[in-house]
Amino acid sequence: MQLDDRDRRILGHLQQDARMSNADLAEAVGMSASALWRRVRALEDAGVIERYGAVVNPAAMGLDFHAIVHVHLTRHDPDKLSDFIRAVNLNPLVQECYATTGQADYHLRVLAPDLEAYNRFLEEFLFRLPAVASAQTNVVLRTLKRDEPVLP
Repeated sequence: MQLDDRDRRILGHLQQDARMSNADLAEAVGMSASALWRRVRALEDAGVIERYGAVVNPAAMGLDFHAIVHVHLTRHDPDKLSDFIRAVNLNPLVQECYATTGQADYHLRVLAPDLEAYNRFLEEFLFRLPAVASAQTNVVLRTLKRDEPVLP
């Protein structure tokens, strides 16, 4: 889908406030409410807008331990790799997982209640996955930037 300036403005507003009413959004981008609704629906259908949601403060949910985990695999056996990916996707402590270039094969962003819970995550989950050779943890001391809108 080719995005024009109006689409980019719509996306910018929705990323700042997804609860903005259709009428307010239409006014903000200079469209009729019905034309805006069709445009937003087209952005959804094209996969440009993947979903809507709330940004939740992890500490308010009791998740005070935040880490970036660099995972090294034993080897890239397709079955073990599939099991690793499936397990990571099912684990609620893993917020994000990226396959990357560089020394580590995967990078996980993990939120846990505390260091003890994170240690259980490592011992009872991550290190029990056959594909995992090792992992290095970087503890997040302070978040400087998060959940920034994608620049349209």
